[in-house]
Amino acid sequence: MAVLFLLTLLQDAPCRGEAAGRIVNAMRLSQAFDLSGAAMEYAAAADAGCADAEVVVQYLRGLVAARAADAQFGSPESLQSVRRAAAALESRGKTDSNARVAHAVLRAAIPAAQHERAEMALMIDEMLRLEGVQLEAGLPGLPAITAHEAAGQFWLQNRAWDEAARAFDEAARRIGTTPHVLLGSARAAAGRADTAAACGQYAKLLTWWADRPAPPPEVAEAQAYVKQPQCAPPAARPGTKR
Repeated sequence: MAVLFLLTLLQDAPCRGEAAGRIVNAMRLSQAFDLSGAAMEYAAAADAGCADAEVVVQYLRGLVAARAADAQFGSPESLQSVRRAAAALESRGKTDSNARVAHAVLRAAIPAAQHERAEMALMIDEMLRLEGVQLEAGLPGLPAITAHEAAGQFWLQNRAWDEAARAFDEAARRIGTTPHVLLGSARAAAGRADTAAACGQYAKLLTWWADRPAPPPEVAEAQAYVKQPQCAPPAARPGTKR
């Protein structure tokens, strides 16, 4: 889906050249869980003339701000940046389907940060419906973090492990087994104390990362988790009969 988004975006001449390189870097950073860095690269692409990248900039900045707001229990002050980004996307959503979906995701991010599950669930349904329309039309989901991936992350924020697991299963079906899906599925399984499933998902994430240097915190998390004795093959566990 990420490749499809890139090909769609680069059909426009202003999104080629320097802007194209910035977008490729942004997608690489987003896969490595660096949304702030990805937002900066998309902003540089927008400055280079790729107007469509402006939607992604607002979207990613809003998501980053929403994560920070979650650490502050969704206080009104902490959510101001999220609301500003959502407002900017709302005005563009009348003519831009990506902006419409991104606006819906940021609307859901607000009750997610406030841990208002009932309101969040309603917003999640709406953002998935909107992205589902795009997917059914053969269009890509949102870049960097699709609405389906964000849904699982919002449930994780609220420690709703079963709902998170179902959301990431659906994201894998609709979007594919992305790094964000692998990490989210692993965290949901760990939250449910399903160690075997968590070990398996974290191991898949490490396989994807391979031997690249400077692993981000999310990959370091996976590396630490699979070192547990429970993640070792049965024959290698202490006290296990061969």
